[in-house]
Amino acid sequence: MEYALVTGATSGIGIAISRVLARKGYGIVMVSSSQHHLVQAEKSMKKRFPKTSIYTIKEDLSQKNSAKHLYRQIKEMGLVIDVLVNNAGKGLIGTTEKIDINKDEGLLYLNMVTPTLLCKMFLRDMYKRKRGSILNVASTASFQPGPYNSTYFASKAYIYSYSRAIRYEANSRGVKICTLCPGTTETKFFEKEGIKTPAWAMSAVKVAEYAVDGLEKNKAVIIPGKTNKIFRIIPAEIKLLAIALLKKPRSKHNG
Repeated sequence: MEYALVTGATSGIGIAISRVLARKGYGIVMVSSSQHHLVQAEKSMKKRFPKTSIYTIKEDLSQKNSAKHLYRQIKEMGLVIDVLVNNAGKGLIGTTEKIDINKDEGLLYLNMVTPTLLCKMFLRDMYKRKRGSILNVASTASFQPGPYNSTYFASKAYIYSYSRAIRYEANSRGVKICTLCPGTTETKFFEKEGIKTPAWAMSAVKVAEYAVDGLEKNKAVIIPGKTNKIFRIIPAEIKLLAIALLKKPRSKHNG
């Protein structure tokens, strides 16, 4: 059986991609920082796909050395990863000087450092086999700065650039590297920040279908939906103003 490793696999886009890949016959290795969520996700996956091999690994990928630890666990389990999905990520809303420095550091590890290290380690194995696929989840946030969500937007710009670069390197070595750039999606991202999910958000299921289809077709950049494709070509100055207005924290008044 071929295996797919999905980070941030217990909710949103992560579990949706896990389900699509399981439906296509892959065994799934689900990674999350929450043991409780892993247990629930594993039950859900086994109920849907009783003949599919499902493994779970608890690992907080926002911590230093977590990528190396995860890779070692995969090796110790004797699993060969054919598809790597770097999906885990988070955002922090607020002005940059007020966002907790430790939380921002964790975001940088989770959104940039860990995916980079996982790519480096699993790419070596894929190159030896001359096959394999990597899907790195960036965002339409990759295409412009994001006031009041600055680190998140910048981290996704990094993933977009890094993924495009290593795709060029991998082209002649039998490995697919694709970048998923979803727009606003129905996930727990907004809930975690205490914000209502926008009405226009695309379902995670639909994003996952776009993602896996694009990976199979080896698309360099996968942007789900016409609206998101249009958003990409809007001048940066206009998007920057709109983002700033939407993300700017509202003043709190007493009485």
